[in-house]
Amino acid sequence: MDPLDSHNFPSPAGAHIDGIVSTAAESKPDAGSSPAEATPIQPDPGEESLFNIGDSPFGLSPGRLSRLIEPKCVAALQALGGLPGLERGLRTDVRAGLSIYETKVQKAPDQPNGGPAKPPSLLNKRDSDHYSDRRRIFGENRLPDRKSKSFLALAWVALQDRVLILLSVAAAISLALGLYQTFDGHHDEGQGPARVEWIEGVAIIVAILVVVLVGALNDWQKERQFRRLNRKKEDRFVTVVRSGRAARLSVHDVLVGDVMVVEQGDVIPVDGVLIEGHNVSCDESSATGESDVVKKMPADVVSQHFLQRDVNERKLDPFLLSGARVLDGVGKFLVTAVGPHSSLGRTMMALRNDPGMTPLQARLNILAGYIAKLGSAAGLLLFTVLLIEFLARLPGNTASSEEKGQTFLRILITAITIIVVAVPEGLPLAVTLSLAFATKKMTRENNLVRHLQSCETMGNATVICSDKTGTLTQNVMTVVAGCLGIGGITFGDKPFSPRRTERGGSDSNGISTTHDSTGEKQQLTISELASTVSPEVRTLIKESVAINSTAFEGEENSQPIFIGTKTETALLDWARQSFSLGPLATERTQYPLVYVLPFNSRRKCMGSVMRLPNNKHRLLVKGAPEVVLEQCSTAVADPAQPPSPSPLQESDKKEISNIVSQYASLSLRTLALAYRDLDTWPPPETGSEEQHTDDGYANLLFHNMTWLGVVAIQDPVREGVPAAVRDCRRASVTVKMVTGDKVETARAIARECGIITDDNNNNHNGIRVMEGAEFSRLSEEQRRTVVRELCVLARSSPDNKRVLVESLRALGEVVAVTGDGTNDAPALKAADVGFSMGVTGTEVAKEASDIILMDDNFSSIVKALAWGRAINDAVKKFLQFQITVNITAVVLTFVSAVASSEERSVLNAIQLLWVNLIMDTFAALALATDPPNGSLLDRAPEPRKALLITLTMWKMILGQSLYQLAVCLTLHFAGPSLLWYYPEPQLRTLVFNTFVFMQIFKLVNSRRIDNKLNIFEGLHRNHLFMLMLAVMVAGQVLIVFVGGDAFVVVRLNGVQWEISLVLGFLSIPAGILIRLVPDAWLRACVRRVPALPRWRRKRQEKDEEACTSANGRDLESAMFVVRDDLAFLKRVRGGRIAALSEAIAVRPGQNHVELGQRRRSKSTVQSAVGMPGLLAASIGAARSQDHPQCRAE
Repeated sequence: MDPLDSHNFPSPAGAHIDGIVSTAAESKPDAGSSPAEATPIQPDPGEESLFNIGDSPFGLSPGRLSRLIEPKCVAALQALGGLPGLERGLRTDVRAGLSIYETKVQKAPDQPNGGPAKPPSLLNKRDSDHYSDRRRIFGENRLPDRKSKSFLALAWVALQDRVLILLSVAAAISLALGLYQTFDGHHDEGQGPARVEWIEGVAIIVAILVVVLVGALNDWQKERQFRRLNRKKEDRFVTVVRSGRAARLSVHDVLVGDVMVVEQGDVIPVDGVLIEGHNVSCDESSATGESDVVKKMPADVVSQHFLQRDVNERKLDPFLLSGARVLDGVGKFLVTAVGPHSSLGRTMMALRNDPGMTPLQARLNILAGYIAKLGSAAGLLLFTVLLIEFLARLPGNTASSEEKGQTFLRILITAITIIVVAVPEGLPLAVTLSLAFATKKMTRENNLVRHLQSCETMGNATVICSDKTGTLTQNVMTVVAGCLGIGGITFGDKPFSPRRTERGGSDSNGISTTHDSTGEKQQLTISELASTVSPEVRTLIKESVAINSTAFEGEENSQPIFIGTKTETALLDWARQSFSLGPLATERTQYPLVYVLPFNSRRKCMGSVMRLPNNKHRLLVKGAPEVVLEQCSTAVADPAQPPSPSPLQESDKKEISNIVSQYASLSLRTLALAYRDLDTWPPPETGSEEQHTDDGYANLLFHNMTWLGVVAIQDPVREGVPAAVRDCRRASVTVKMVTGDKVETARAIARECGIITDDNNNNHNGIRVMEGAEFSRLSEEQRRTVVRELCVLARSSPDNKRVLVESLRALGEVVAVTGDGTNDAPALKAADVGFSMGVTGTEVAKEASDIILMDDNFSSIVKALAWGRAINDAVKKFLQFQITVNITAVVLTFVSAVASSEERSVLNAIQLLWVNLIMDTFAALALATDPPNGSLLDRAPEPRKALLITLTMWKMILGQSLYQLAVCLTLHFAGPSLLWYYPEPQLRTLVFNTFVFMQIFKLVNSRRIDNKLNIFEGLHRNHLFMLMLAVMVAGQVLIVFVGGDAFVVVRLNGVQWEISLVLGFLSIPAGILIRLVPDAWLRACVRRVPALPRWRRKRQEKDEEACTSANGRDLESAMFVVRDDLAFLKRVRGGRIAALSEAIAVRPGQNHVELGQRRRSKSTVQSAVGMPGLLAASIGAARSQDHPQCRAE
């Protein structure tokens, strides 16, 4: 017997047709069949190979099976022999599933399971041998890995950078001219060592190759990182039946021929045909585009109706499509297609697109565009000025034509290199590295990131709406107390005993007890309960928890366990320990089910109808006490005697409600048990099931029930949750609890977690706890008043949770919300960041979420909050560093080149390329990988309209730039007079060495973006930062000692090294002095900056018009800005920038969302930086409002 028949689905007539043994290949349509029935299994042109069975041991091919689904075709099912034909053709068993011993499948038809006659030991077989034929013919349930670009291909893409190509051409010309001068020129022996003019050209080409290869290496590593993340987030566990036992397998291990179990909330991962089930209905809108809910019928029932022609064929649907969501019911189905052969697999293979950019990447690219324009203007201006100087001095220039050509090429190369340095392709690299690093670390900390933008958004969250069960509590449930009957037997440990006010007194310890008619105490421990209740009541309790349940038995570490919801497994454990509950399959075989109404959040209860041995029926119900009690008219009077229902008076109901409330005040969950005996099924007053909806049928069925009792279940608060809530309060993040429990239970748990404290009770007059239905009935104005002070939403439905989230966001809050149920999807979608539960969450909830909590623990949400802030801070640190280098390098090169009589900059092209490598790659690796530190949670979240570059950051950028320019220009122009005389090569090398070491020490200084002085906090934990520092220092030392002609440097003596290191190190004390300058001084200067130019207002109008004309497409104005700005970058650079700009696209599945109904941008602002001057306009933006968002507030 299949233990999944522990579900005991009612078998339809003809569920097994024992006489049918023909394979699908042998099945032929009847003579009277219509043409539609006779010819549904024909291959389309080009698909013949999928229909060819060849040497397959199976009677079916992937092509034939695909005809069941695309389009849905009952005639095709009949042509394949119906469910028995599928069972035979796939060599499986619809009851026992695949054999766990199957390796090679023999073609002989006498082994329906495909297994060998004598099962071999699994220990002696390799995993690759299992189901080898089945995998070979039908494939595995995974899509082929997307063909990724090789390292060389990525290098080729990076080499398409137009500026690098231009620089390469100039370097090649310089190399050719240098070779001509070296080998064909004249050199007198008395003039000293021979010059090697070709070295500079070679050095530039080598530097370009290094830049390209390092960029390609970063892109390759990024692709590998995100590919691993995608594989992780696509994996999940499903329940299948193999060799007659239920097993939990990875979704990737599901094979054609498996029997899979589905229930409400599942997302179906494969195609299949329903074998049996209760009230299975699916949302197939993601697969078919149809929004109607589709009711499913078992395949055998469909076959009967199809042959009898008594039902409209359009209503006959036994097919389960991959990607569909199970909205209601439970069932089992036979898998017919997996991986690329399934309907979802075929769609995904056709729609493989690269993901778009995150909002933070978009913001950085806006800034990159501005900096690139400024840098390109500086490069063009430098080339123009130097060219004019060169032409003006040309008449008096007595140098050879080769030397004049070299001078012109040097001017061109310097100008181009300025553009290379100024275009900050390191900005998107920084955020990509930061996201890749953070998502990898977050996965280790049980946060599986599905959408990258959620990482950065989480850092600015202001409110967390958390579920209670499993998130704030351990989800380790145990029955610890309860009350059977009316004033009958109360059981449980003393701390959990309710106070009985009407029928009992109190013992010496203050614990209330109940007395029977003889005055004997009836307060029992759990272990004493079984011997006290009557055998008939014991049977009723076992039926209520074993028959009326969707849980089943399995194994874990060779130990039997119950698998299902934690509430149901707690009840089953209690029944097994207290009432000697036997194996579920045995218990359920004795009482076959005829009807099941699964639990949902609207009804707050579930029911099952079982057939009794006397051909009567019994309805078993369990659910929320207030719901069940309202529908009871009688109750078990004395559980110690055989059940004799007595009328349930209003006073009895008040007493029961009082007991339930007292349990709830002790942080216990309560669950009511009731039943109703039926003489016939269906009852005369309800009619047939098909005449009503599920809820309507429940309303007719659930009444005149007999109250059996209430049990109290303990679910302790998770260790670390109170501390995590305190961390949230320290970070100015409000935690609100949303639960389906009673108000008393919710309030008690909230106090235990620290969500409700004496302080916030005393300091506020607002409502702290409210029921969900009451909250939803409030007007919008009332909700705005209540929602800020609300701490707990009790007896909440998923719709109440959605209303709460929308109300908070309407007030400008950045909301994170948790959810685990199918109906939580709207709330998860409505929130800025949605967290689904990895352990208890349904697949629908996971699909709707941004981050999956793999341990269902609230503490993991706080870790995600810290990582989100770390990501935003890491990118700002890099931005602070890079803009400083940009300003200093461009100004220093420009001024020194223009002031030189030889049009020669103090920093040559190869040196600038080394600085560019430091700035764009090493700094990105060092700063973008800073892990969170404790101080991150000591500040409030940034508002939605916060500046990308704060005034504090601009203060540091300006101060450091002024210091570095003062030092370098002083050494360059006044060095000979301030110091003893140095030859020009040594002086140039000294300036270059000092400049680089100022950047290295500035990198350490950039680890803080606020005014705190401890720049070394957490430095010892960032090993990559230390490594990058070592690489930069070692590289610079090698360049100075052995770079020679390639870098146009000479060796420095000890004093010169001391000067370089001391002046570089002074960047750190300078940073301390800059941080001590009050921000108010800079803010006062900003107020004097005129308003932004008129062109910025025109751009805003243009973006608003574009958003309005987008016809509902989810294109934020940030993306329009990025599109325009990257158009310039793409024209200038191409290569990796071009590939990046092409990634700005609407995500698949978002292009049909109406304006005003979609999720907001995951970022707070777009650009805080403008033109014409990078500095003035950027600081001026502090006065202006941010770029308008295309959103409905």
